[in-house]
Amino acid sequence: MGEKAEPILKWAGGKRQLLSELLPLVPNYTGKYIEPFLGGGAMFFALSPENAVLSDCNEELISLYKAIKKDPINVINELQSYVNCEEEYYRVRGFDWKSLSEFEAAARMIFLNKTCYNGLYRVNLHGGFNVSYGKNTKTQFCNPEQIFAASNALKKKKLLCADYKKVLQKYAEPGDFIFLDPPYYQVTERETFLRYTSGRFYGNDQEELAELVNDLYDKGCHLMITNSNHPKLYELYKRFDIKVVQVRRAVNCKGNGRKGEDTIITAFH
Repeated sequence: MGEKAEPILKWAGGKRQLLSELLPLVPNYTGKYIEPFLGGGAMFFALSPENAVLSDCNEELISLYKAIKKDPINVINELQSYVNCEEEYYRVRGFDWKSLSEFEAAARMIFLNKTCYNGLYRVNLHGGFNVSYGKNTKTQFCNPEQIFAASNALKKKKLLCADYKKVLQKYAEPGDFIFLDPPYYQVTERETFLRYTSGRFYGNDQEELAELVNDLYDKGCHLMITNSNHPKLYELYKRFDIKVVQVRRAVNCKGNGRKGEDTIITAFH
């Protein structure tokens, strides 16, 4: 048995801290696992399902997972060529990932994620990674065992860069378990949207998602959705169970702004 797979990226809004709440709720299902807002993949790696469809609209992220799935040794070799210092960080950040090989691009993304400020993934309107250096030269950014474990977990899994609606409409079948972790409903006007891609996810997008969840439930799928504790969600998902859980917001600069509430919505048969 190799090392248990776990997320290889620190992902703002990642579900690692919620796993103790999420995993006991996972239903017995007969179909495949589908996760169309993959992000850091904490839920996927924890479950390690045999049959899975994984997708995200973040092209660089899916390219990273495909490279690790294909050849983890090449990714590790590229990653080990980097040095954790400010000058190197900004040199590497200045690369256009699309101009690099798939393995160079994967190593770049891991390096920047591990050594940037607060482990954020954020891009500007032009799609350029724009987080500053984290200034911790002791941060370990290359963990070969972790990368090999992730590679093994991703073997034989379908990886797609696509809009979540297209993925679900094409692949969702009765008996499947679908885990949805969309960009959260903004609870207050002061909240800053964490820009994972250069697009946005607005209130009408939340309504479209809820409509699709209802349709998929009627089709015979099992669904679990995470979101903020926004009043609108109780209307959108009134057919289903909604559990409120306390969470820590690790990316807020102010300590007193780091506490919050998430909802876990379960639509099970």
